[in-house]
Amino acid sequence: MPSPFPGMNPYLENSELWSEVHHRLIVAIAIAIAPDLRPKYRVAIEKRTYLSDIEESVLVGIPDVAVYAKPSSIDRTRSNVALATQTEATSVTIPLPEEVRESYLAIKEGKTGTVVTVVEILSPKNKRSKEGRKAYESKRQQVLASFKNLVEIDLLRSGKPMRIIEKIQSDYRILISRANRRPTASLYAFNLRDAIPYFHLPLESGESEPLVELQSLLNNIYDEASFDMAIDYDIQPVPQLKPEDAVWVDELLRTEKLRGTVE
Repeated sequence: MPSPFPGMNPYLENSELWSEVHHRLIVAIAIAIAPDLRPKYRVAIEKRTYLSDIEESVLVGIPDVAVYAKPSSIDRTRSNVALATQTEATSVTIPLPEEVRESYLAIKEGKTGTVVTVVEILSPKNKRSKEGRKAYESKRQQVLASFKNLVEIDLLRSGKPMRIIEKIQSDYRILISRANRRPTASLYAFNLRDAIPYFHLPLESGESEPLVELQSLLNNIYDEASFDMAIDYDIQPVPQLKPEDAVWVDELLRTEKLRGTVE
């Protein structure tokens, strides 16, 4: 079943689905562009690893029982003052840092292994988590200070967008930064009701650049992964929509018979 949205499906932004969406989209882009890059380039799927900040850590273990002190029969013969100081321990959970692994694409020269272009799809931790944003921004600065091209895809409404000088408001963004044109870059800013723009993958200057049809790729993985079976369109998406977009989404889903009609 195809996605009912003309562009980004906001229900895919839910943290319960986003990890799978991110993985499938990274692989789909790699497969789509690989034939056009041969024989000079190859597409590598690489990983960045860091520890998340404690505030956003996951629970890795909760004790089954609490171990606490209890007065013995001998203790009961002691004074009331002594017994009053005996306190039962409470079971608590210690926040532990989580190891986070994020995938991105690196377009490499086949013979030398030199990276010419980096393709990033932002995750919630890149935009909201202190350590996640710090790790990504550090990598971003390294790429921008090098001779590598950068493609930065942001399909998440939540969190603070990655920095550019201009103040541009939009739900989603695709940033294309060619190494030979910095500090100027191309920004595709689009909203929930818009189709996702296609773009040309930057390579070395003067080379033919393959077209990346992100909308088509996202539609394909929605269908291949049967995301329609994992989404309840009768509830509101997470994160919440702007009021005017919530009305538009409601009308769209009712038209597509994916949400019950009002009696």
